[in-house]
Amino acid sequence: MDIRPGDVLTMKKNHPCGANQMFVIRSGMDFRLRCVGCSREFMVPRNKIEKSIRSVKHADEG
Repeated sequence: MDIRPGDVLTMKKNHPCGANQMFVIRSGMDFRLRCVGCSREFMVPRNKIEKSIRSVKHADEG
């Protein structure tokens, strides 16, 4: 799956704050994400995140 820093991920489940969109800060073996709703940052392993992504909006799409 092609996910780069700057992309916005729409997740299948909501974050506890109620938002379901995450901004990608760093990608690799694990992702550093920022919740769009509450701005909390966290790290999640790649295999866990790839299962829970609904859609990806790439940074260069506008």
